[in-house]
Amino acid sequence: MFRHLDGPSERLRDMKRLLLLRHAKSDWDSGVAGDHDRPLAGRGRKAARATGRFIALAGLEPDYAITSSAIRARTTLALAMESGDWTCPVNETSELYHAGVADVLAVVAESPEADSSVMIVGHQPTWGGVVEALTGGATRMATGTLVGIDLRIDSWSSIRPGFGELAFVIPPRLLTDGNIQLG
Repeated sequence: MFRHLDGPSERLRDMKRLLLLRHAKSDWDSGVAGDHDRPLAGRGRKAARATGRFIALAGLEPDYAITSSAIRARTTLALAMESGDWTCPVNETSELYHAGVADVLAVVAESPEADSSVMIVGHQPTWGGVVEALTGGATRMATGTLVGIDLRIDSWSSIRPGFGELAFVIPPRLLTDGNIQLG
């Protein structure tokens, strides 16, 4: 069903794939005191679950995940993993909260070398900047959007701007409005 998303293309087989997941829609009316503690809205929870199921159905489960320490990012990843019934080691870090593009690339560069697919979960506008830096092209990163980038590297420590090829962009609306049947 999702054969074209099953993994890096044949010519990128021995390279790395970076999955960027922007946290799902947050609840601005939750009454929490700070931005870091803002939870997901109901719509965001639904989108995170749908994305998790899509990841599993498309065979895109990461080997390793890194998430911002913000509640909305951590919850997005947790709901995706639970709903898709997949798991991987997770590194929660405050370094992805208010990070710049160079900061994100430095965090990704420390990923386990044995892992061919790494997911990072975090925030705009940085996530759009990371996509543009790696691929040379701008991508709209609405809340809950999943982006796959195939990287022409064989080591995470070699990640650099311009070394990526956009593999796919999956906005949450595509998954929650009945456009793709998730079973």
